[in-house]
Parts: sequence; C-alpha cells; structure tokens
Amino acid sequence: MKKIAFRLTALAATVLALPAHAAAIDYPTKPIRLVIGFPAGGGADNTARLYGDALSRELGQPVIVDNKPGAGTTIAAEFVSKAPADGYTLYIATASLMGGDKVLYKNIRYQPSDFVPITRLVAAPMILVVNKDAGIKSVPDLVAQAKAHPGMLNYSSSGNGVITHLAGVYFTKLAGVQMTHVPFKGGAPSAQAVAAGEVQLTFGTAPSVKPMIDTGKAIAIAVTSGERSPAHPKLPTIAEGGVKGYDLSAWYGLFAPAKTPPTIIDKLYAATAKVMADPELKRKFLAQGDEVSVSGSVAEFKEYAAREGKMGVDLAVSSGAKID
Repeated sequence: MKKIAFRLTALAATVLALPAHAAAIDYPTKPIRLVIGFPAGGGADNTARLYGDALSRELGQPVIVDNKPGAGTTIAAEFVSKAPADGYTLYIATASLMGGDKVLYKNIRYQPSDFVPITRLVAAPMILVVNKDAGIKSVPDLVAQAKAHPGMLNYSSSGNGVITHLAGVYFTKLAGVQMTHVPFKGGAPSAQAVAAGEVQLTFGTAPSVKPMIDTGKAIAIAVTSGERSPAHPKLPTIAEGGVKGYDLSAWYGLFAPAKTPPTIIDKLYAATAKVMADPELKRKFLAQGDEVSVSGSVAEFKEYAAREGKMGVDLAVSSGAKID
C-alpha cells in the first residue's frame, strides 16, 4: 500500500509539474472572446465579425465578438489587459494601443507591454467626408474654409486618441489650419453626426461612412492614403488636394494579453494567415473598403505596431488633448 501511495503521490507531482504551455497543445477547447473598443456598425465591428466567423470555422470553436465601446477604446483595452493569458480573450485594436492612449488618458491602468501583438489583419485609407450642406466640395475648399474661420469647423471621430481622431490632427498640422475635434463612442455615431449637421466633417472608416454617402447626406471628397485606393479609385488623395505629404491609413491588428504562451500565439497567427488568404474573405473585406494585410510574421507585426504607435504618440502630443 505504501508503494501504491508513493506512486500516486509521484504521479500527482508529475502532473502538477507539467510546463504551463502543455495546456496550449489542444488549444482551443472552448469559445474565444474577441474584444473590440467600438460599438456595432463601424469598421472595427465589421472587421471583427468577418474575421471571427472565419477563425471560428478554422479552429472549430465559437468566436464571440464582445463590443466594449467608450473612452477612446481604453475600457476595452483595460479589460483585455487584465484577462487571463490563455488565448481565450483576444483584442482587435489600432496603433493607439501602443502608446497614444497613455498620452491622452493619464489615469489608464495598462501599458503597451501588457499586450502581445500577433498580426495585422486589414489596412485601409479613411475617407474624408463632409456634410452635404457644408459648402465644401473638395480638399482646397476645406482648407480655405478652415483658414477663413479658424476653429469654427468641427470634425468628429470615433474617440479620443484613435486613428480617426489622429487623422484630423495630422490634417490640421500639415494644412496649417485649426479645427475643433468632437469625439463620439464609435464610427457609426461619428458619421451620423456629419449626416445630421452636428459637425461638418469626419475622417471615417469606409464601413462607418458608407451609409451616409449612399443616402446623399454626406459627400466623400478624398481618401487619407498617399496613393489612390483600389476600393475607391475615383476619390483623390488629400495630398492631391494640396496637403502635401499627407499619408495615413487605418489598420486593425490582433493582440493578446502579455504572457500568453508562444504556442498559442503561433497557432493564432497560423490560423489567421490561413483564413485571411481566402479569396472570398478578401472580396468581402474589399467590398467594405478594407484590404487584407496580414503581417509576414509575429515579429514583423511587433516592429510595425511599435513604429505606428510612436507616430500615434507624436500626433497625440501635438493635439494638446488630455483626458482625465
């Protein structure tokens, strides 16, 4: 009996001593939560749902999109930063996660180091749209109005510190004009504010502004990328409109809490690269104005996110905004 008891004790000790990554071998064995910091109806939400459905089929587990909008995505980011690092809570975010949040929100309780970048998913220019009654038909018109009435033109965004806010900061900096920023809790309400005439313009993601353009309540006048977009070939770039050097695109990337086992990170990257290579999924993304842009590796995306994060920090600092 003593030998049996000793063997059972030894077996239990062996099981408890298994490396932490052993649990990742069969990953995933339950549903995965995909968190975004925006409400339903905008670019981030559409991206999350298209990607989540494809990832679910590939991994054989449900992928549930969890919208946690507000405070410039910092509510969602803090939630993910405190989630277990087991691969079952993931985050779709932009460059603001890698530094800009810290500049604007002095009381946030997370750092860029609380996340591990996995891969970029999609990238696309934003669309500069104006209210149909704003008297603005082109970028030169916008610059002329902004210079004639400093601070009187209002532009909306999907939140402080996110790319649609920084696009406006970048514009005012390069064009040498003053405009007033009005943040909303997502791309859809930001675009609706333009349609309603609450603000004059926005730099919005294509899925957010398309309904307003289609109904004629807003007019698209340019894209934010340095070159014309295949998704919007007839729209000139902001640089073509006279704001030299303007080149900024929105992107969404996949992140996990820090200390998530490398085996899980690698499995998520491989699964993502596979599903995002599907021609039909690429077509669906292009139809909403996004181009699939998976990173070449996890390491490549880590470097890219850091560079983009630095640019976001610089723009956030230059905006002068500070939110308690």
